[in-house]
Amino acid sequence: MSSATRDEVQPQREGHGGGGGREDYLPWDDYFMAVAFLSAKRSKDPNTQIGSCIVNAANKIVGIGYNGMPRGCDDDALPWAREGPSVLDTKYPYVCNAEMNAILNKNSASLRGCRMYTAFFPNSESAKLIIQAGITEVLYTVDRYAERPEYQAARRLFALAKVHCRQHTPLCSEITLDFDAVEFQASRQASTASSVPTCDEVDAPSVKPIAAQFAQTTLQSD
Repeated sequence: MSSATRDEVQPQREGHGGGGGREDYLPWDDYFMAVAFLSAKRSKDPNTQIGSCIVNAANKIVGIGYNGMPRGCDDDALPWAREGPSVLDTKYPYVCNAEMNAILNKNSASLRGCRMYTAFFPNSESAKLIIQAGITEVLYTVDRYAERPEYQAARRLFALAKVHCRQHTPLCSEITLDFDAVEFQASRQASTASSVPTCDEVDAPSVKPIAAQFAQTTLQSD
């Protein structure tokens, strides 16, 4: 799907026509990539945490996943190491990739024509699943292992299947989730409702947010 088509689905900005809506909201691509990065926070992999997010043509999220052990398998009974005496002593024969889990976790009958957001460029195993699912576009932030055979194979598969791959660079390098913000907004609304403010009072916030410990989670795209 082209960016022009996605823009057509995007709701009208309230700021047009004198509504005074926010101008600094997240673009669609940044928003969905941020969801993928947030999903990665669920991964128990001590070395690499990856999340994936699948979106349909109407900009609806239809699948989310992160890398982890198969369902029903004890995370502590299987290795998380990247190297070992044998390949069976590493995580690679056991871990489900984020792309696989996002596809298997789909809440839609079909993923045909959808696009996927993921941190790393997918390897060949994920590429095969993406193609078979009918996903037609992959957005990624990093292509760290481009010279490895399994990633070269993925590019070859995507090219043959006409899956468009695009490296996405977010407009900002990090997004902060402030869980105190909701309480702050509610306090401001309550304060405004209980009094009749002057023009000067409307311009100046009457309540300041209080940052609680562990209240913020930062997603970094680098």
